[in-house]
Order: sequence, then structure tokens, then C-alpha cells
Amino acid sequence: MDSQVLAGAFDYIRDRHTPIHSLTIVRNGYVVLDDYFWPFMDGQFHDVASVTKSVTSTLVEIAIGKHELELRQPLTSVFNQQRIANLDQQKKRMTIEHLLTMTSGLDCHASLGEITLSQMRKSADWTEFMLDLPMRDEPGSHFEYCSGGMHIISSAITKATGLSALDFARHELFNPLGIGNVAWPADGQGVSYGWGDLHLEPRDMAKLAYLWLNNGRWEDRQLVPEKLMDAAIQGHSLPMSSDTKYGYGFWIYPNRQPPLFEALGRGGQRISVSPEKNVVVVFTGGEFEPGDIGTFIGRAIKSDQPMPENPSAASRLTAAVKDAATPPRPVPPIPQPLRIVSGRRYTLAANPIDLKSFVLTFSGTEVAQLQLELGHRSDPVRPIGLDGVPRVSAGCRRALNIDPLRALNIDQALSC
Repeated sequence: MDSQVLAGAFDYIRDRHTPIHSLTIVRNGYVVLDDYFWPFMDGQFHDVASVTKSVTSTLVEIAIGKHELELRQPLTSVFNQQRIANLDQQKKRMTIEHLLTMTSGLDCHASLGEITLSQMRKSADWTEFMLDLPMRDEPGSHFEYCSGGMHIISSAITKATGLSALDFARHELFNPLGIGNVAWPADGQGVSYGWGDLHLEPRDMAKLAYLWLNNGRWEDRQLVPEKLMDAAIQGHSLPMSSDTKYGYGFWIYPNRQPPLFEALGRGGQRISVSPEKNVVVVFTGGEFEPGDIGTFIGRAIKSDQPMPENPSAASRLTAAVKDAATPPRPVPPIPQPLRIVSGRRYTLAANPIDLKSFVLTFSGTEVAQLQLELGHRSDPVRPIGLDGVPRVSAGCRRALNIDPLRALNIDQALSC
């Protein structure tokens, strides 16, 4: 790969203030880049959003390989059909495969910010809510992006194995890949969120990508049945876009050069895999378009053979990687009437996160101190940068790296 072109990607990111958090590239089995953009750091996991769907798909394929489930198994044989509302002949024909390809036929809507998902999350039993939806189409006939359908898949894994998707993954997927820093919340019935909110480190996302690239094989173990892995990355349904197909939890782009398949999540979370070029690319970020940077990566793939050494380009790329991980230079603070607000307690009206009050204390021109009153407790004092450089508290760092489930709580997120 051409270091000069890759360095140009870093120029693009810097000049446009692109909110990317990490970029990992693996080609021909070698890590080309594993870069973290400050303040995101190596060792932190990241919410991968709907990339989770591809992981859920992989887990159900493993369960099928172990004969715990069947691909074309009707949902009524997995769950107690006596408890399923609106049970008609169409619903009896709905299978696991239909859910994987987003062609369940359920009256599930992705519009209005995934309104069906929101309704599901407000219900007492999420699996029951989804299974009770009326049918809108014949299963297999129409693509409709449905996150709740993937939650049914997660629930089916639990029903068949007796384990949550997270615990099943630890045994059959994460542990074999050496993935340990994971968080994956569950609903009130202990079912891991099948559609999203899985948290992984970028390098571990690359391990999953490498598994997918190699037909479900990791070193000397076939973790995912090869035939199922191959089927997962074939187009089984047709979304609205003419050049896009959908497999089993994967987006497929057969007409791109080179052809590739992807696991996609909101905000720029993406795992791209190109078997033709033997390359995987992992992005994480905070609401950006990875395709803009992907253009540079595509142009950097110059040859399938070793290229001549280019020390100056390699040096430029090394400097760019180092610069990306470096905090920005402090800037002079904007004059403020600090004495007027410093140390005063400001109370807030009732709000959904139960934030009662806050106190800002200005003791200098570089860092301020913030204390929040959340619910019935006061949070520890947290630093805030005043010089254009964000500050991350030690407590937040511990929450992210040592006790990941705790970091999923809204009050902990606010404290960071």
C-alpha cells in the first residue's frame, strides 16, 4: 500500500476536522494501520451500533452449525406459538433466514428514527412485542430494515442454547479470537440487544473482519460453518439502492471496484471487507462518512506485489499517525466574566436524565471544574478544558477501561 496516499487521508481528516475516532487497516494478514485519533485511545472500546447485527448473524450461524437452530426454521418452532398474537399462515412461514435478510414480512418500520424499535424498547417484553406484530408482507418478498427482527434472532440464540448472545459469543467467538474487552447490554429478559449497542475495541473489530474474510476460519479452527459464512455475504434481498444487496446481516456491494461487503453502524462505525484485495478496514467515529476516507484507502492499494521502499512517504505517514494521537495545542482562552458564575450552583427544571444542578468553578485560564448533581447524589468534580483542549477525568477513564458496563449508564456518560 502507498504510504503517501494514506498520509493524504490524514491531511483530509485534519483539514475538515472529521470526527473520526480510529482507523485500522489489515492487508494480506498484516496490520498496515492501527491508529487512534485523540482523545480516543488504544485500549478503549467503542459502541459499534448496528455493526452488532453482523455479529448477531455470525452467532446464529455458529448456533446453526452446532445444530442448536436451523436456517430455515420457522419462528413458531423456536418460540411457543401459543403465546404469539396475530398468528396467521404468513407468520407461520417466517423463518430465521427471513429475519437475517430483513424480509420477515412483519409490520416493522425504519422510518421516523426507527419507530418500531422505539416502541419495542418501551414494551415489557421486547421479543414478545416483535413476535406479536401483525404481518404486512409475505415473508421473503420485501426488504424492510428492522432492528427488532435482529433482537428476535438474539432471543432465538438464548432460547436454543440457554445462554445470552453475549455469553454464547464469549464461549464460541470472542474467546477463540482473543477478544476480552466487551460490553453488550441485555433487555429485561436477559436477551442481548440483537441490533446494536455492542461495545468492542477497534482492533477486535478487525479480528472479526479477518474471520469473515477467511470464510469463518481463525488459525486452525473453523468457528463459523464455511457454507453459512459464504451465504452470509451473498445478496439475498434488495434494499432501495440499486447497487446494494443485503445478505445475512451484511451490506453487499457486488458492483463496486473492488467488490466488498460491510457491517455498518450509525455515526460512522464500519467494517469493510474486500476479499479480492485481501483487505479489511475498520472505522469508528462520532458521526462522519467513512466513504470519504475509504477513497484514499482504495487508491493506496497500488499492487498485489511488494512495492519499492519509499522512506519519505513512510516517514510522512508515521508523523501523521503520531500527530493524530496528540492533543491539540492550547489556544488563548476567550475572556469571560468568570467571577460572576464561578462557584455558583445553577438548578435546572425537570428533565429526562434527572440532572438537578451543576456548579462551575474557574480557578485559572486552562481548566475549569464541573460538579453535577444527578438524582439524589453529587458526582465527583470533573475537569473541563478552557484552552481548546478537552479534558478526560481519571474516573471516566477507569469506567471505560475497567468497568465497561458501568460506563453505559447515562450518569456515568455525563460525568465523562
